[in-house]
Order: sequence, then C-alpha cells, then structure tokens
Amino acid sequence: MPTWMIVEDEADIYEVLVAMFELWGIDHIHFFSGQEAIRWVDEVDSGRAEGPLPELAVLDIRLPDVDGDQVSARLRHSPRLGNIGIVMITAYRLRPAEEERIMAISGADKLLYKPLPVVYELRALFDQVLAARQRAPRQ
Repeated sequence: MPTWMIVEDEADIYEVLVAMFELWGIDHIHFFSGQEAIRWVDEVDSGRAEGPLPELAVLDIRLPDVDGDQVSARLRHSPRLGNIGIVMITAYRLRPAEEERIMAISGADKLLYKPLPVVYELRALFDQVLAARQRAPRQ
C-alpha cells in the first residue's frame, strides 16, 4: 500500500484528506505542525525512523510554528526524501509574487487553494505530481 504524508493543523481538512486516502487505498503519516514534520525528516535521514517512506506530501502553507514552505524545503534537501512529490495547500489568496517566492523556497511541485478540488480532480492532480517526480532525475 502506498504511503503519503499530510502536514495539516486543521482537523476538518485532515479528516477529508484521510477519508480520500482511505478511499484510494493510500496509507498516511500525519503531522499537526511543521516542527514535528521536520523532526521526523531528521529521523528519517539519520536512520531512526521506522515504517514506509511516503512518496507524496500534502503540506499546508500556514502552520502554527514552521510554515509548510520550510517543511517542503527540508524535504527537498533530504537524501532519502528529496524526490518526494510535494503539493502545498492554502486557504489564503497569495499575490503572484508571493506565490512565486513560496514555490521557489519550497521546491514544491504544485500549489492548490482551499477549498480543494473534487475528489477525482484532486486524485488526478496528485497522480500527475507523482508521475512527473518518477520521470525526474533524482536530486
């Protein structure tokens, strides 16, 4: 069973994502804060984390401590997780310059605005990100 990662502090969004993942046969790991997620990436890189590694991460941009763009940047610099597909999500409308800055810092593959697309469109977007990452050379 594939595993995907969720970093989301809003319980309702988290529950919707988990319900979709279950429908699609996807297992997940979840963090409520960016700091927790970065700590876990550090554990993965040091060989202390157990269990399957995710192939896709869905990260909220605005988190209570460390923002999602920083979590994404940490994932991109990970020797073990650097080629993971990354989708950033946010409820806040960003100006084009801010969106470009966040995407440049984060190295994310896609940015989506809440409310998220309907289930089949969201799955298609996730699959596109995964397919593009599989074709990309390892970083």
